[in-house]
Amino acid sequence: MEPDQGLRERLVAAGAELLRTEGPAALSLREIARRAGVSHGAPRRHFLTHLDLLAAIAGAGFADLGDRITASLAAAPDRPRDRVVALARVYARFAAEEPGMFELMFRQDLLESGNLGLRDTGLPLFALLVDLVTAAQPDDGRPAEVTAGALWAGLHGVVQLWNWGRLPLATGLEDPAPLVDAVITAHLGAAR
Repeated sequence: MEPDQGLRERLVAAGAELLRTEGPAALSLREIARRAGVSHGAPRRHFLTHLDLLAAIAGAGFADLGDRITASLAAAPDRPRDRVVALARVYARFAAEEPGMFELMFRQDLLESGNLGLRDTGLPLFALLVDLVTAAQPDDGRPAEVTAGALWAGLHGVVQLWNWGRLPLATGLEDPAPLVDAVITAHLGAAR
């Protein structure tokens, strides 16, 4: 008997909603099943372990972030640097709007589990960033992957420290946009 695909989607959606309302600490298998309206054993039809279910929820987060970035780039000017800025701002906005999902998406235990390919889920977004950096990067002799990796690390650090409340406290800023712009400038140079 083939498992119900609708059940899988309901479990992932229930987990994503639980993240929004309660945060990552509330993501127990039992609570996700309860919110999906099924018995606590039902998730085992689709997910061998709790980590598999969490990885599927995180995968949905990467898909959502990817959709938001695609929409933003479609509306962005066709100048390479402006497209990097658009991607970076969507990333920062996603982290602010979906802090629980953002945290789940980058949990090392999920990335190491590898059962549902979560390890590779974010790679297309990084490849997109590399392509954008390639088009926007001044010719400084560094590979675009290095610049893109450093830019991503800086951006991720800004949004994570922002979500934790450390950067608003330290800087007095009410919006992380100037910090996001500073990360881009640090890696791509000043806008021309």
